[in-house]
Amino acid sequence: MRQEIIDRMNILAAGGEPFLFVIDYEGDGAYIHKLSEINPQECLYDFEGVGNVGKMDVRLLPTPVEWQVDEPRYEDYEKSFAIVKSNLMAGNSYLTNLTCKVPVRCSLTPDDIFLHARGKYKLLLKVGKETGERKSIVCFSPETFVKIKGGRIYSYPMKGTLDATIPDAERVLMDDEKEAAEHATIVDLIRNDLSRVATDVRVDRYRYIDLLHTNKGDILQTSSEVSGQLPADYRRNIGDILAAQLPAGSITGAPKDKTVAIISQAEGYKRGFYTGVMGIYDNGELNSAVMIRFIEQDQSGMYFKAGGGITWMSDCRKEYEEVIQKIYLPMG
Repeated sequence: MRQEIIDRMNILAAGGEPFLFVIDYEGDGAYIHKLSEINPQECLYDFEGVGNVGKMDVRLLPTPVEWQVDEPRYEDYEKSFAIVKSNLMAGNSYLTNLTCKVPVRCSLTPDDIFLHARGKYKLLLKVGKETGERKSIVCFSPETFVKIKGGRIYSYPMKGTLDATIPDAERVLMDDEKEAAEHATIVDLIRNDLSRVATDVRVDRYRYIDLLHTNKGDILQTSSEVSGQLPADYRRNIGDILAAQLPAGSITGAPKDKTVAIISQAEGYKRGFYTGVMGIYDNGELNSAVMIRFIEQDQSGMYFKAGGGITWMSDCRKEYEEVIQKIYLPMG
C-alpha cells in the first residue's frame, strides 16, 4: 500500500477523526474521507446498518428487472485456469484466487442497484471526475475483512460456495475435500497475517455456514473467525495495521506474494477497486469488508467482476460454473 495512504489513515485515527476508507486491490488508489465531509452525490455507504443513506427517495423497481449476463467464453477461462493450475502443480502456489470481468446488462442504474440491493456491506462510489474517465462502482459484499473492537482484531475469511437448493446442501459443502482444503489454507494464511500486528492469535470459530439470498436463488458460503490482541498504541497505527493485511488473503491465495504474481499473469485485466477493501474507523473501532460481489459501470458498459479459489484438486468446468453462480443481484 502506498505510504501516503498509510500516513493519511494513521493521522486521521490518531486525531480521533471518524473516516471512511476504500482501498483498491493493488494499494495504489484510495478514497479516504472524514465521515463528516463525504459528499452523498459521490459516495453512499451502508456497513451493517451504519451509513449515510438516510431517508432517500427510492424509485420503484421496474418489474421484472432486466438482468442479462454475457457469460465469458469457457475457452478463455480455461486458458487462465491452465496458467494457475500449472503453477499449482509446480508448487509455486497452494491456492490461487482466479477472477474475471464479465459484461452484464441491467435495467437498473448503479444508484438503483445500491439502494435496492440487500447486503451486509454496501458501497456506491463515483470516481474519475478529475480525469474525465467517469466510473461508478457498486459493491454489496457479504465478506467481513477485519474488525477492531476492544483492542482486539478479528478477521473472517470466506471460502466455499454452494447452491443452497442442492439436496442436503450443508453436508455436501462441509464434506467437499477441495473446499475444506481451500478453507484451511486461507485460515492459516490469515493467522499468519494477523500475527504480523497482533499477539494471542487464535481461531475462534472454524467453517461456519452463512445463507445468502440472490436474484437467482439462495447460496451457502463458509467462513471462519480468527482474532488477535493488538498493542496498546494501535490507534496511532491503523494504516500500518491494514497495510500488513493487504491484499486480502481470501482473494489472492498462498503463499501471497508469489500467488499475486501468478494472478497478474493469468487474469489479463486490472482488478481496480474489485477485491480491495472498504470500511469505517471510529473511536478505536474499525469495521471493514473485502470488495467482492462487485459491479462497475463506465463509458463502455456495465461489468460484474467475480472469481473463486483454485487448488490442485480443482476442476475447470466446476470452477467456471461457480464464477457464473456468483454473478447476481442480491434482491431475491
